[in-house]
Amino acid sequence: MGRKRKRAAAAAAPVHPVRAATVRMDDPAFLEFIRAGGSAGVSVEAALENSAVWRCVDLIAGSIGMLPLGIMRRGRDGAMSPAAEHPLHRVLMHRPNGWQTPSEFKRLMQFWALVDGDAFALPTVSVGRVTELRPILPSRVRVEQVADWSVVYHVTLPDGGVRTLPASEVFHLRGPSLDGITGVSRVRKAAAVIQTALRAQQAADRIFRQGIMASGALRHPGRLGPEGVEHLRKSMEDRFGGADKAGKWMILEEGMEAQVFQATAENSRLVEVRAAQVEEIARIFGVPRPLMGVEETSWGSGIEQLAILFVRFTLAPWFAAWEEAIRRTLLPEKDWATLVPDFDERELLRGTLKDQADFFARALGSGGGKPWMEPNEVRELSGLGAHAEGTGLAPVRQAAKPAGTEEESHVPETTAAASRA
Repeated sequence: MGRKRKRAAAAAAPVHPVRAATVRMDDPAFLEFIRAGGSAGVSVEAALENSAVWRCVDLIAGSIGMLPLGIMRRGRDGAMSPAAEHPLHRVLMHRPNGWQTPSEFKRLMQFWALVDGDAFALPTVSVGRVTELRPILPSRVRVEQVADWSVVYHVTLPDGGVRTLPASEVFHLRGPSLDGITGVSRVRKAAAVIQTALRAQQAADRIFRQGIMASGALRHPGRLGPEGVEHLRKSMEDRFGGADKAGKWMILEEGMEAQVFQATAENSRLVEVRAAQVEEIARIFGVPRPLMGVEETSWGSGIEQLAILFVRFTLAPWFAAWEEAIRRTLLPEKDWATLVPDFDERELLRGTLKDQADFFARALGSGGGKPWMEPNEVRELSGLGAHAEGTGLAPVRQAAKPAGTEEESHVPETTAAASRA
């Protein structure tokens, strides 16, 4: 009877809501937790709270987002021109989907590729042509290599359902990979470095929030009563408190001595650790150190070379990843010979006006060389419209024979059209 009463009481007892809760194994949040290594890893949101991580991701993703990406058509003579009539060119250059601009789409995809290792988008295809690209959260996609060695994508839909798609129906921007299927997240691979930077940041925050920031102390030879202490504190705050009273001298009474606090070695080491972590994080993302805002010297004339370094060794690998992923998934194989995805990085490599003028002058035949550009091509690169007389290369003719010489020299004739360009 006693056991029956206990069982009845247990059955009547309310179930605690925590015990009744369940965790879905296909929940994107749970998958993100597992991928981050649980509490041992560092989440993307926590990593982005560090200014160095944010700077690296924002700089690379912002640079990719600002550059034009389109489809170029290769002519029979090898010349490249924008395929303005192609639907994919319109998607990449003007309207990737119904709610994003091209810059926003490229920036978001690059952001995901940096912090998660992968970025995904579903192409909308109409009559064999891509008309839209819809980005998908990386946490909603699971990539799997099946028995026939092909790759499929399991996409978790907003309603909780799962849809399996072949690789040909998913635009996948993959970062550096260990298995060739999914990219490596720089945030998770560099978790130890980022955690150290976050701890140093937290330590500095605690110092400013909870640490004693007094500039010094007043030493009294005797003992002050409560009224004396309160009077002294109020007098100090009224006379010397605030930025407007900085630099004033105090007059001490009753044999008091002022003792100034100096910066401790621990605080100095904290500053050194934080500076070192910025350099470590910049190395992980491949960002030149001066672009992190930690270079103590002036850039001077080296800023142009710094931009070239950034484009060639940080952005160029991502240019190739974007262009090849577009060719693999969004362009039919029959068009590969004539249609070429292309990032236009000229905006980042454009030199000073003097450098551009020297280059264009030589391209038009200045200095005795053979011209290789037309004036209208120069005008196009300068952002100007075509001119009716700007077609054709400047001719190279024999100059008049100078007196006292036996050989004739060749100098270029700069045409009026070339001068106007």
